[in-house]
Amino acid sequence: MTEGPGHEEGNDDLPGQELAIGAEVLYLINLLVLPFFGFFGLLVLYVRFRRTAPLLARCHLAQTLAASLWAAVLLLAVNALILLLGGYDAPYTWVMLVLYFSICHTTLVMLGVIGLAKAMAGKQYRYPLIGRPCR
Repeated sequence: MTEGPGHEEGNDDLPGQELAIGAEVLYLINLLVLPFFGFFGLLVLYVRFRRTAPLLARCHLAQTLAASLWAAVLLLAVNALILLLGGYDAPYTWVMLVLYFSICHTTLVMLGVIGLAKAMAGKQYRYPLIGRPCR
């Protein structure tokens, strides 16, 4: 099937959709593959485009940055709790870590996957509980 004149593949993107997808991908990279580098890349995108990007991209940038900060706070809180309750040699340490990864980390990853799907569909998405309002 041939397309009409002037039609190029990828022309259907909404303004800011590529940036929104990039923000969600960096968020997932931060959680799953390269924590520091994913967060740094997300922070660079946020600082560079937070005022100039289209609404779709600004929304996804704000959501992913807020969720990344919450992920860091939760991870630090679990580590502090482990240290306060006796350190990493205590028998309940593994229970706390398994609970953290089963509940908190998995939830944050699923929110990122949903956010990526919404970004790919060209829709805004506000992370439940931890997301910032889209403006």
